[in-house]
Amino acid sequence: MVFSALGGMGAACFCHPLDVLRVTMQVETVRRSSLETLGMVYKRGGMRALYNGLTAAFLRQWLYGSCRVGIYSWLLSRDKQLGYGEPSLVRKMGFGVVSGSIGSFVGTPSELALVRMGADSRLPPAERRGYKNVYDCLSRIAREEGATGMWKGSGPTIIRASVLSSSVLGSTSEMKKSLPIMTGGVLSPGGAETLLVATVIASAFGTFASQPFDVVKSRIQNMPSPAKGEAPMYASSIDCARKVIAREGPLAMMKGYTPAFIKLAPYTTISLFLTEKITQYVTGKDAL
Repeated sequence: MVFSALGGMGAACFCHPLDVLRVTMQVETVRRSSLETLGMVYKRGGMRALYNGLTAAFLRQWLYGSCRVGIYSWLLSRDKQLGYGEPSLVRKMGFGVVSGSIGSFVGTPSELALVRMGADSRLPPAERRGYKNVYDCLSRIAREEGATGMWKGSGPTIIRASVLSSSVLGSTSEMKKSLPIMTGGVLSPGGAETLLVATVIASAFGTFASQPFDVVKSRIQNMPSPAKGEAPMYASSIDCARKVIAREGPLAMMKGYTPAFIKLAPYTTISLFLTEKITQYVTGKDAL
């Protein structure tokens, strides 16, 4: 789990600006391209705005990332130790559901902070929350919205993480074994190029499968707290999805796909590569 967190932090240093773009596109009701959103964020806050929420991204790796990959790796290893042989793709995806669900529940507060801080620059200056760092963000949420407010959007967060983890981790593990056979040895077993191809394919599939849940999660986590006596903007995940589709059309559920994929592919490659190599160096075993 520690190796997974360190690998995720290394990836976040490079990929965080794409996460800011993804969140900004998802919470905006106006449709903009990735480049237009990039220009808007940069114009409003400069390069610093593209790294809003980096401390939340680091915390997310120690909560969500460590559980997601660490528990998956342990389940995969434990399954082989029990003598069941190489797990099937369905079994590997099941391990991803378990690890992703646990990690996402533990990491929901950091995910909430990441969304709030990443989307802050899109608000007019007078309405910005102006969080100083992830600790300031979470303490203010707890103070202003109650301790349970830190788990706002946990439902779609867990569903999204389950879908994403099962797709990405299960597919990556499976393709690590099958790609050398499918390519007739062009991609070598255990080679860096094999892991690269496996993670890129898995990232495209995982992003497509999880994006609708990600949009709902971002909208719920970024919605303002209702005034006393007022109903919340979204009553539930289903209500949120229904209202988004009614107002903006079905394609709105795929908002932010491009930056999400562009971020997920290198993030997955860097984080899993670092996790795999650190694990191999320290323990002599594969992580995935």
